[in-house]
Amino acid sequence: MNLGLGCVCRPGSWPYGSLLDSRHCVFALTLLTLLMQVVVEANSWWSLAMNPLLIPEAYIIGAQPLCSQLVGLSQGQKKLCQLYQDHMQYIGEGAKTGIRECQYQFRQRRWNCSTVDNSSVFGRVMQIGSRETAFTYAISAAGVVNAVSRACREGELSSCGCSRAARPKDLPRDWLWGGCGDNLNYGYRFSKEFVDAREREKSFPKGSYESARLMMNIHNNEAGRRTVSDLANVSCKCHGVSGSCSLKTCWLQLADFRKVGEALKEKYDSAAAMKLNTRGKLVQMHSKFNAPTSHDLVYIESSPDYCLKNQTTGSLGTVGRLCNKTSEGMDGCELMCCGRGYDQYKAQIVERCHCKFHWCCYVKCKRCTKIVDQFVCK
Repeated sequence: MNLGLGCVCRPGSWPYGSLLDSRHCVFALTLLTLLMQVVVEANSWWSLAMNPLLIPEAYIIGAQPLCSQLVGLSQGQKKLCQLYQDHMQYIGEGAKTGIRECQYQFRQRRWNCSTVDNSSVFGRVMQIGSRETAFTYAISAAGVVNAVSRACREGELSSCGCSRAARPKDLPRDWLWGGCGDNLNYGYRFSKEFVDAREREKSFPKGSYESARLMMNIHNNEAGRRTVSDLANVSCKCHGVSGSCSLKTCWLQLADFRKVGEALKEKYDSAAAMKLNTRGKLVQMHSKFNAPTSHDLVYIESSPDYCLKNQTTGSLGTVGRLCNKTSEGMDGCELMCCGRGYDQYKAQIVERCHCKFHWCCYVKCKRCTKIVDQFVCK
């Protein structure tokens, strides 16, 4: 990147000019450093979800240059990439799972978790310490736990295998504890190590906004991981003559990720507003409510209204968004369009219809076309 900030100092025979140019050099280098920091901070490991290099064949033993070329990794994350190259594909899958779930959960909200590019992924909106940022950090960390835990179970990673979780105390004695469960313990630990690496590498003055944001990010990463852990359950399979289920084999299994998304969405709705106290610690802004636990989401800034496109906040606005004319919720035209009104269009859609069950055993449907009204925000 050439920003035209080259420094040329005058000969020593011009003492005042030399001093002046030296100050210019220092200023120029400082500005360059700040600009480069902005570029780095604009990128994120979330970009692994968008990166076309994420194919198994790309991760050859000793292929360290690849790790240094991946966009958005911090120095600590690059080191982990070099040590665990076979994990990177699944970190990318976890990020992609988190992004998709975020977009599903917020599909009827003004902010709908839109991705804006392949490096920062969500754009400037993540620079605000809002509820939306809290949810995004949590669902992303949860996605990595989910993807890595299952990759262990499927034998895709060299450093882990099936779950070694202890047998639940309430499992009946005659049921076997075995099978090949999702390795939640490994997925949890690796997600913590990788996802939190960027935050743990940073150091900011105590009591600064940056230090508050760092603590907020780490807290929400942990809340996402704990939600995956809390929802994991015991799954069992019957054995016996003619399905008599005289014997059961059980193992640990992660919940469907949709349940994780729904649980975190509830935590988003009840997220706690936080502030820094005089000792530089995050404390609840409103003491009349119960203090948040490590399972809850926290935020430090109010959300923008996301009504109009705003380059400063990163809001994409709701112009052109579909809305529900009959709904009084957030997806309704009044709230979604922020009172600007909406346009009505006729649209042709194709859907499955006249489905019939055929023995044995499939369902056959026809494809029908119909005209529907659609409402779009002005």
